[in-house]
Amino acid sequence: MMSPYIEKKDVTEKSSDVVWHEASVSSEERNALNGHKSVVLWYTGLSGSGKSTVANAVDRKLYDLGVKSYVLDGDNVRHGLNGDLSFSDVDRVENIRRVGEVAKLFVDAGVLVSTAFISPFAADRVLVRKLLQEGQFLEVFIDTPLEVCEQRDPKGLYKKARTGEIKNFTGIDSAYEAPTQPEIRVTTAGKSVEECADFVISQLKQREVIEVKRFGCIGV
Repeated sequence: MMSPYIEKKDVTEKSSDVVWHEASVSSEERNALNGHKSVVLWYTGLSGSGKSTVANAVDRKLYDLGVKSYVLDGDNVRHGLNGDLSFSDVDRVENIRRVGEVAKLFVDAGVLVSTAFISPFAADRVLVRKLLQEGQFLEVFIDTPLEVCEQRDPKGLYKKARTGEIKNFTGIDSAYEAPTQPEIRVTTAGKSVEECADFVISQLKQREVIEVKRFGCIGV
């Protein structure tokens, strides 16, 4: 599917007077100080798949390990930064573009940042990946079947989408392009939140994102 991003090329146009200002402290120096790498854990999945739940469970475990981390939640971001955006395909793309830019700043600040967004279009997730250096973008696919998400329906959104009260709802009348080769695939069916979070942590250790022992906190 072609991303609606191409319909909003003007969004990324910049004035010739805008010049990138190099920071006096590099992200590598911040990583060394923090004792872990700064990356984006880009959680993607259908509504009700468990993105925010798993992301926050992982964040708690990271905190307990002494890792500097933060979660950019889809609903929370739409309360402020992206409060002017609708759920049309074009605005969904702009939503992800803005979050990608914010996540990049978090990485530059030495923070391990998690983003919990449906981010339905594969092309747009690729665009965010390209904002970052190799290894700084880890796509985390919360792989939960549509029928399971619909059974959960924690906000009653699927019911409203089925009756036509909500338009452009991902999985019903708006497309979701599932990752084909995510760095981390979390199958939630039959697993507890704790098990899913532990799996993500194990993957971060395996990739040596969290590995340095500091202040008695063990990241390996």
